[in-house]
Amino acid sequence: MTTFDLQVKSITQEASEVLKISFEVLGEQPFKYQAGQFLTLIFNRGDKELRRSYSFCSAPDVDEDLAIAVKLVENGEISRFLHHQLSVGEILQAVEPNGNFTYVPESLNNSIPAPKYLFLFAAGVGITPLFSILKSALHQESQTQVILVYSSRNADAVIFANELQELEEAFRDRLHLVYLFSESKLLSKARLNGILLRDIVKQYLKGSMSQALFYTCGPVDYMDMCRITLLSAGFGTEQIKRETFVLPEDEIDEDDNTERVVDKNTYSVILQLRGETYQFDVPYPKRILDVALENKIAVPYSCSGGVCSTCAATCIKGGVRMDYNEVLTDAEVAQGRVLICTGHPTENQTIITWS
Repeated sequence: MTTFDLQVKSITQEASEVLKISFEVLGEQPFKYQAGQFLTLIFNRGDKELRRSYSFCSAPDVDEDLAIAVKLVENGEISRFLHHQLSVGEILQAVEPNGNFTYVPESLNNSIPAPKYLFLFAAGVGITPLFSILKSALHQESQTQVILVYSSRNADAVIFANELQELEEAFRDRLHLVYLFSESKLLSKARLNGILLRDIVKQYLKGSMSQALFYTCGPVDYMDMCRITLLSAGFGTEQIKRETFVLPEDEIDEDDNTERVVDKNTYSVILQLRGETYQFDVPYPKRILDVALENKIAVPYSCSGGVCSTCAATCIKGGVRMDYNEVLTDAEVAQGRVLICTGHPTENQTIITWS
């Protein structure tokens, strides 16, 4: 696991509860990231290590400094520290960038043609990774039309408002901003729904359906609505990407009334990581990540809740049951990909490896 020292270069209030923090990378290690990825910061509180992930709002090869956006969470220890105590010049530790919610401009990947129409659906602080993607597409491509549909409470709650206005003026022919304010008296423009989403796509998509690519970031219900609407309109699953910010609460499927048999057995696990092999037992109800950290094994991880892909690995023997998975596709799971942060072994001698 590669770590970096980042020195705080500037702190900017973007909205009432959102800070933009810019960093300078110290040392000579190359620091690379892609538009849409996130940065995981490491904090030590006594004998406890805490990790928090924040999406980049900067765009690689566009912005000189790397930057993240941090929303204040009143019961969040780290977000309160970043908002109320962090100062310019302080040094924070981070692990290498991660995340699959990425956009690679055509100029950097000639094998994949750029979409002609890039639709970005953002709600609240979900604008953060989409802002990075937006800038990459505008600055590093010449033809793609970028449509940002941004839902917030009101105009004062718009994050990156000044920069968005500047970009709109600079890319008048290619950037289209659609703001939806939940406090608006015009109810038809207050919240995004399936009908409005279809109308927006119809208005801006002038080519074939195959030329469109969709990114969504916001509350789970919001992203589910976007995905269901787009699928029902005939777009393919490969055209729709999503990024989850919040960790899920315990979810109950009200339509599933079957009894669930809980496996409370203890199973042995073998981890293959960076040329080393580690073996330990995982008792119920602990997860694989929990026991790995108890054994001081430096496995990659970040969210601890199944909503990022930092801890993703491959199970090559045995089995793993995940409590929650927001990032791995069905095809990836079928190929043995697992998240150890929400995973429980289901057999003895379960082998998990990182390539």
